[in-house]
Amino acid sequence: MDSLLIATVLAGIPLPVLLIDRQERIAAANEAAHALFGSGIVGRHHILTLRQPGLLDAIEGTLRHRQPGQGRHTITGPAREITYRVTVSPINAPGEAGAICVFEDITEIEQMGHIRRDFVANVSHELRTPLTALLGFIETLKFAARDDPAARTRFLDIMEREAERMNRLVGDLLQLSRVEADERVRPTERIDVAALVLMTIAALRPMADAAGVVLEVSGDTEPLMLPADADQLTQVFHNLIENGVKYGGSGKVVRIAIRREARSTVLRGPAVEIAVTDEGEGIDAIHLPRLTERFYRVDSHRSREKGGTGLGLAIVKHIVNRHRGRFRIESTLGAGSTFTVTLPEG
Repeated sequence: MDSLLIATVLAGIPLPVLLIDRQERIAAANEAAHALFGSGIVGRHHILTLRQPGLLDAIEGTLRHRQPGQGRHTITGPAREITYRVTVSPINAPGEAGAICVFEDITEIEQMGHIRRDFVANVSHELRTPLTALLGFIETLKFAARDDPAARTRFLDIMEREAERMNRLVGDLLQLSRVEADERVRPTERIDVAALVLMTIAALRPMADAAGVVLEVSGDTEPLMLPADADQLTQVFHNLIENGVKYGGSGKVVRIAIRREARSTVLRGPAVEIAVTDEGEGIDAIHLPRLTERFYRVDSHRSREKGGTGLGLAIVKHIVNRHRGRFRIESTLGAGSTFTVTLPEG
Protein backbone atom coordinates (compact mmCIF):
# COMPACT_ATOMS: atom_id res chain seq x y z
CA MET A 1 0.00 0.00 0.00
CA ASP A 2 1.32 3.45 -0.90
CA SER A 3 2.98 4.98 2.16
CA LEU A 4 1.87 8.51 1.24
CA LEU A 5 -1.75 7.36 1.00
CA ILE A 6 -1.44 5.60 4.36
CA ALA A 7 0.01 8.72 5.99
CA THR A 8 -2.74 10.88 4.49
CA VAL A 9 -5.51 8.56 5.69
CA LEU A 10 -4.07 8.25 9.22
CA ALA A 11 -3.58 12.01 9.49
CA GLY A 12 -7.29 12.51 8.88
CA ILE A 13 -8.25 10.37 11.89
CA PRO A 14 -8.53 12.47 15.10
CA LEU A 15 -7.87 9.49 17.39
CA PRO A 16 -4.44 7.88 17.97
CA VAL A 17 -3.94 5.18 15.31
CA LEU A 18 -1.16 2.61 14.84
CA LEU A 19 -0.64 0.45 11.76
CA ILE A 20 1.08 -2.87 12.53
CA ASP A 21 2.53 -4.86 9.60
CA ARG A 22 2.88 -8.61 9.08
CA GLN A 23 6.30 -8.55 10.81
CA GLU A 24 4.47 -7.27 13.92
CA ARG A 25 6.24 -3.93 13.71
CA ILE A 26 4.63 -0.49 13.82
CA ALA A 27 4.58 0.54 10.16
CA ALA A 28 2.84 3.89 10.58
CA ALA A 29 1.34 6.17 13.22
CA ASN A 30 -0.57 9.42 13.05
CA GLU A 31 0.24 12.60 14.94
CA ALA A 32 -2.11 11.76 17.82
CA ALA A 33 -0.36 8.40 18.29
CA HIS A 34 3.07 10.07 18.28
CA ALA A 35 1.80 12.47 20.97
CA LEU A 36 0.65 9.49 23.02
CA PHE A 37 3.59 7.08 22.58
CA GLY A 38 6.49 9.27 21.45
CA SER A 39 8.13 10.12 18.14
CA GLY A 40 10.38 7.06 17.73
CA ILE A 41 7.80 4.29 17.58
CA VAL A 42 7.65 3.64 13.81
CA GLY A 43 9.74 0.57 12.93
CA ARG A 44 9.73 -0.84 16.46
CA HIS A 45 8.11 -4.12 17.43
CA HIS A 46 4.66 -3.34 18.78
CA ILE A 47 5.35 -5.26 22.01
CA LEU A 48 7.98 -2.66 22.97
CA THR A 49 5.34 0.11 22.82
CA LEU A 50 2.16 -1.70 23.84
CA ARG A 51 3.10 -3.70 26.91
CA GLN A 52 -0.33 -4.57 28.28
CA PRO A 53 -1.22 -8.29 28.02
CA GLY A 54 -4.91 -7.95 27.12
CA LEU A 55 -4.18 -5.59 24.23
CA LEU A 56 -1.26 -7.71 22.99
CA ASP A 57 -3.54 -10.78 22.94
CA ALA A 58 -6.10 -8.87 20.87
CA ILE A 59 -3.43 -7.77 18.37
CA GLU A 60 -1.98 -11.29 18.11
CA GLY A 61 -5.44 -12.73 17.48
CA THR A 62 -6.09 -10.21 14.71
CA LEU A 63 -2.71 -10.81 13.03
CA ARG A 64 -3.13 -14.60 13.12
CA HIS A 65 -6.80 -15.07 12.36
CA ARG A 66 -7.68 -11.85 10.52
CA GLN A 67 -10.53 -11.26 12.97
CA PRO A 68 -11.32 -7.93 14.70
CA GLY A 69 -10.58 -7.66 18.41
CA GLN A 70 -10.66 -5.19 21.27
CA GLY A 71 -8.44 -4.41 24.24
CA ARG A 72 -7.67 -1.74 26.80
CA HIS A 73 -4.64 0.45 27.22
CA THR A 74 -4.11 2.28 30.51
CA ILE A 75 -1.65 5.09 31.15
CA THR A 76 -0.97 6.21 34.72
CA GLY A 77 -0.41 9.97 34.69
CA PRO A 78 0.67 12.32 37.48
CA ALA A 79 -2.90 13.36 38.31
CA ARG A 80 -5.10 10.51 37.10
CA GLU A 81 -5.24 7.25 35.20
CA ILE A 82 -6.18 7.50 31.50
CA THR A 83 -7.98 4.54 29.92
CA TYR A 84 -8.25 3.82 26.20
CA ARG A 85 -10.51 1.34 24.47
CA VAL A 86 -8.49 -0.07 21.57
CA THR A 87 -10.26 -1.43 18.50
CA VAL A 88 -8.02 -3.77 16.54
CA SER A 89 -9.09 -4.35 12.92
CA PRO A 90 -7.42 -6.61 10.33
CA ILE A 91 -6.03 -5.31 7.06
CA ASN A 92 -7.66 -7.47 4.39
CA ALA A 93 -6.29 -5.76 1.26
CA PRO A 94 -4.88 -8.09 -1.43
CA GLY A 95 -1.25 -8.87 -0.75
CA GLU A 96 -1.30 -7.01 2.54
CA ALA A 97 -1.51 -8.25 6.12
CA GLY A 98 -1.47 -6.50 9.40
CA ALA A 99 -3.70 -4.71 11.90
CA ILE A 100 -4.93 -1.19 12.61
CA CYS A 101 -5.23 -0.14 16.25
CA VAL A 102 -7.51 2.80 17.06
CA PHE A 103 -7.30 4.26 20.58
CA GLU A 104 -10.45 5.85 22.03
CA ASP A 105 -10.17 7.74 25.33
CA ILE A 106 -12.92 6.39 27.61
CA THR A 107 -11.57 7.85 30.86
CA GLU A 108 -14.62 10.07 31.39
CA ILE A 109 -17.01 7.19 30.69
CA GLU A 110 -15.12 5.02 33.18
CA GLN A 111 -15.23 7.78 35.80
CA MET A 112 -18.98 8.25 35.29
CA GLY A 113 -19.44 4.53 35.79
CA HIS A 114 -17.45 4.64 39.03
CA ILE A 115 -19.41 7.69 40.22
CA ARG A 116 -22.72 5.97 39.47
CA ARG A 117 -21.71 2.78 41.29
CA ASP A 118 -20.38 4.76 44.26
CA PHE A 119 -23.56 6.83 44.36
CA VAL A 120 -25.82 3.76 44.44
CA ALA A 121 -23.63 2.14 47.12
CA ASN A 122 -23.62 5.31 49.24
CA VAL A 123 -27.38 5.83 49.00
CA SER A 124 -27.97 2.19 49.90
CA HIS A 125 -25.68 2.49 52.91
CA GLU A 126 -27.16 5.79 54.08
CA LEU A 127 -30.71 4.42 53.90
CA ARG A 128 -29.89 0.98 55.29
CA THR A 129 -28.54 2.35 58.58
CA PRO A 130 -31.70 4.16 59.75
CA LEU A 131 -33.93 1.45 58.27
CA THR A 132 -32.08 -1.23 60.24
CA ALA A 133 -32.46 0.84 63.40
CA LEU A 134 -36.18 1.37 62.78
CA LEU A 135 -36.82 -2.32 62.13
CA GLY A 136 -34.89 -3.29 65.26
CA PHE A 137 -36.82 -0.89 67.48
CA ILE A 138 -40.16 -1.92 65.96
CA GLU A 139 -39.39 -5.55 66.76
CA THR A 140 -38.38 -4.58 70.32
CA LEU A 141 -41.59 -2.57 70.81
CA LYS A 142 -43.69 -5.48 69.59
CA PHE A 143 -42.15 -7.91 72.05
CA ALA A 144 -39.60 -7.07 74.80
CA ALA A 145 -40.63 -3.43 75.41
CA ARG A 146 -44.32 -3.80 74.72
CA ASP A 147 -45.29 -3.25 78.37
CA ASP A 148 -42.46 -0.85 79.28
CA PRO A 149 -43.69 2.77 78.90
CA ALA A 150 -40.27 4.34 79.58
CA ALA A 151 -38.50 2.17 77.02
CA ARG A 152 -41.32 2.70 74.54
CA THR A 153 -41.00 6.48 74.79
CA ARG A 154 -37.21 6.34 74.43
CA PHE A 155 -37.39 4.03 71.42
CA LEU A 156 -40.07 6.12 69.72
CA ASP A 157 -37.89 9.22 70.11
CA ILE A 158 -34.99 7.41 68.45
CA MET A 159 -37.26 6.11 65.69
CA GLU A 160 -38.51 9.63 65.05
CA ARG A 161 -34.92 10.88 64.78
CA GLU A 162 -33.98 8.12 62.31
CA ALA A 163 -37.12 8.73 60.22
CA GLU A 164 -36.32 12.45 60.07
CA ARG A 165 -32.80 11.58 58.94
CA MET A 166 -34.20 9.45 56.09
CA ASN A 167 -36.60 12.24 55.19
CA ARG A 168 -33.73 14.77 55.00
CA LEU A 169 -31.70 12.38 52.86
CA VAL A 170 -34.55 11.76 50.40
CA GLY A 171 -35.28 15.51 50.29
CA ASP A 172 -31.63 16.31 49.52
CA LEU A 173 -31.49 13.60 46.84
CA LEU A 174 -34.57 15.04 45.14
CA GLN A 175 -33.15 18.56 45.40
CA LEU A 176 -29.82 17.43 43.93
CA SER A 177 -31.64 15.72 41.06
CA ARG A 178 -33.66 18.87 40.29
CA VAL A 179 -30.57 21.09 40.43
CA GLU A 180 -28.63 18.80 38.09
CA ALA A 181 -31.57 18.73 35.65
CA ASP A 182 -31.65 22.57 35.55
CA GLU A 183 -27.88 23.10 35.62
CA ARG A 184 -27.61 24.04 31.93
CA VAL A 185 -30.48 26.54 32.12
CA ARG A 186 -29.24 29.83 33.51
CA PRO A 187 -31.72 31.88 35.59
CA THR A 188 -32.93 35.13 34.02
CA GLU A 189 -34.98 36.80 36.80
CA ARG A 190 -32.99 39.55 38.52
CA ILE A 191 -33.05 39.52 42.31
CA ASP A 192 -31.44 41.43 45.17
CA VAL A 193 -28.83 38.96 46.43
CA ALA A 194 -27.91 41.12 49.45
CA ALA A 195 -31.53 41.10 50.66
CA LEU A 196 -31.60 37.33 50.13
CA VAL A 197 -28.55 36.84 52.35
CA LEU A 198 -30.00 39.08 55.07
CA MET A 199 -33.31 37.19 55.00
CA THR A 200 -31.46 33.87 55.35
CA ILE A 201 -29.48 35.22 58.31
CA ALA A 202 -32.69 36.40 59.98
CA ALA A 203 -34.25 32.95 59.53
CA LEU A 204 -31.20 31.20 61.04
CA ARG A 205 -30.58 33.63 63.91
CA PRO A 206 -32.80 31.72 66.42
CA MET A 207 -30.82 28.55 65.67
CA ALA A 208 -27.55 30.44 66.09
CA ASP A 209 -28.71 31.96 69.39
CA ALA A 210 -29.68 28.52 70.69
CA ALA A 211 -26.22 27.22 69.74
CA GLY A 212 -24.45 30.20 71.35
CA VAL A 213 -23.09 31.41 67.99
CA VAL A 214 -23.04 35.06 66.90
CA LEU A 215 -23.86 35.91 63.26
CA GLU A 216 -22.01 39.00 62.02
CA VAL A 217 -22.72 40.70 58.67
CA SER A 218 -20.36 43.09 56.94
CA GLY A 219 -19.82 44.69 53.56
CA ASP A 220 -22.33 45.88 50.97
CA THR A 221 -25.89 45.50 52.20
CA GLU A 222 -27.49 47.88 49.69
CA PRO A 223 -29.43 46.26 46.80
CA LEU A 224 -27.18 44.12 44.59
CA MET A 225 -29.13 42.89 41.56
CA LEU A 226 -28.15 39.88 39.49
CA PRO A 227 -29.86 37.08 37.50
CA ALA A 228 -30.60 34.24 39.90
CA ASP A 229 -33.05 31.66 41.18
CA ALA A 230 -34.10 33.03 44.56
CA ASP A 231 -35.11 29.65 46.04
CA GLN A 232 -31.88 27.95 45.01
CA LEU A 233 -29.63 30.75 46.24
CA THR A 234 -31.53 30.78 49.52
CA GLN A 235 -30.64 27.12 49.89
CA VAL A 236 -26.97 27.88 49.14
CA PHE A 237 -26.72 30.55 51.83
CA HIS A 238 -28.83 28.52 54.26
CA ASN A 239 -26.52 25.50 53.88
CA LEU A 240 -23.32 27.50 54.27
CA ILE A 241 -24.45 29.59 57.26
CA GLU A 242 -26.09 26.61 58.97
CA ASN A 243 -22.84 24.61 58.54
CA GLY A 244 -20.94 27.52 60.09
CA VAL A 245 -23.25 27.49 63.10
CA LYS A 246 -23.13 23.69 63.48
CA TYR A 247 -19.39 23.24 63.12
CA GLY A 248 -18.12 26.62 64.34
CA GLY A 249 -18.69 25.82 68.00
CA SER A 250 -20.53 27.49 70.86
CA GLY A 251 -19.28 30.94 71.82
CA LYS A 252 -17.80 31.53 68.37
CA VAL A 253 -18.67 33.96 65.57
CA VAL A 254 -19.80 33.20 62.03
CA ARG A 255 -19.00 36.12 59.74
CA ILE A 256 -20.91 36.73 56.52
CA ALA A 257 -19.25 39.25 54.20
CA ILE A 258 -21.04 40.63 51.12
CA ARG A 259 -18.89 42.45 48.58
CA ARG A 260 -19.44 43.80 45.11
CA GLU A 261 -16.47 43.63 42.73
CA ALA A 262 -16.36 45.95 39.71
CA ARG A 263 -14.19 43.33 37.99
CA SER A 264 -13.85 39.93 39.57
CA THR A 265 -10.51 38.24 38.95
CA VAL A 266 -12.33 34.91 39.06
CA LEU A 267 -15.17 35.70 36.63
CA ARG A 268 -13.44 38.55 34.73
CA GLY A 269 -16.39 40.87 35.06
CA PRO A 270 -18.62 42.59 37.63
CA ALA A 271 -19.67 40.16 40.35
CA VAL A 272 -20.96 39.79 43.90
CA GLU A 273 -18.95 37.77 46.43
CA ILE A 274 -20.50 36.26 49.55
CA ALA A 275 -18.08 34.70 52.03
CA VAL A 276 -19.12 32.69 55.12
CA THR A 277 -16.32 32.30 57.68
CA ASP A 278 -16.50 30.20 60.83
CA GLU A 279 -14.11 29.79 63.77
CA GLY A 280 -14.31 26.01 63.92
CA GLU A 281 -11.62 23.37 63.94
CA GLY A 282 -10.78 23.83 60.28
CA ILE A 283 -10.36 21.18 57.61
CA ASP A 284 -7.17 19.42 56.58
CA ALA A 285 -6.04 20.47 53.09
CA ILE A 286 -6.17 16.86 51.90
CA HIS A 287 -9.98 16.91 52.20
CA LEU A 288 -10.68 20.24 50.46
CA PRO A 289 -10.77 19.01 46.82
CA ARG A 290 -13.36 16.35 47.71
CA LEU A 291 -15.71 18.30 49.98
CA THR A 292 -18.26 18.89 47.20
CA GLU A 293 -18.45 15.18 46.30
CA ARG A 294 -21.70 13.45 47.15
CA PHE A 295 -21.63 11.82 50.59
CA TYR A 296 -18.02 12.84 51.24
CA ARG A 297 -17.55 13.64 54.92
CA VAL A 298 -14.44 14.68 56.84
CA ASP A 299 -15.91 13.18 60.01
CA SER A 300 -18.79 10.82 59.19
CA HIS A 301 -19.89 10.23 62.80
CA ARG A 302 -19.92 13.93 63.71
CA SER A 303 -21.70 14.86 60.48
CA ARG A 304 -24.51 12.38 61.14
CA GLU A 305 -24.80 13.57 64.74
CA LYS A 306 -25.33 17.11 63.41
CA GLY A 307 -28.02 15.88 61.02
CA GLY A 308 -25.91 16.15 57.88
CA THR A 309 -26.67 14.02 54.81
CA GLY A 310 -23.32 14.51 53.05
CA LEU A 311 -25.08 16.19 50.09
CA GLY A 312 -25.22 19.84 51.17
CA LEU A 313 -22.00 21.07 49.54
CA ALA A 314 -22.67 19.00 46.40
CA ILE A 315 -26.00 20.84 46.07
CA VAL A 316 -24.25 24.18 46.66
CA LYS A 317 -21.69 23.42 43.94
CA HIS A 318 -24.34 22.52 41.35
CA ILE A 319 -26.47 25.57 42.13
CA VAL A 320 -23.47 27.89 41.85
CA ASN A 321 -22.52 26.21 38.55
CA ARG A 322 -26.03 26.82 37.25
CA HIS A 323 -25.58 30.53 38.02
CA ARG A 324 -22.22 30.48 36.15
CA GLY A 325 -20.49 31.39 39.39
CA ARG A 326 -17.58 29.99 41.37
CA PHE A 327 -17.49 28.19 44.71
CA ARG A 328 -14.26 28.24 46.72
CA ILE A 329 -13.35 26.60 50.03
CA GLU A 330 -10.39 27.73 52.14
CA SER A 331 -9.49 26.31 55.53
CA THR A 332 -6.70 26.12 58.07
CA LEU A 333 -6.60 23.53 60.82
CA GLY A 334 -7.37 25.20 64.13
CA ALA A 335 -8.31 28.50 62.49
CA GLY A 336 -11.68 27.90 60.86
CA SER A 337 -12.95 27.78 57.28
CA THR A 338 -14.22 30.20 54.65
CA PHE A 339 -16.78 29.23 51.99
CA THR A 340 -16.97 31.79 49.19
CA VAL A 341 -19.62 32.10 46.49
CA THR A 342 -18.90 34.46 43.58
CA LEU A 343 -21.83 35.26 41.28
CA PRO A 344 -21.76 37.28 38.02
CA GLU A 345 -23.90 40.40 37.79
CA GLY A 346 -24.72 39.88 34.15
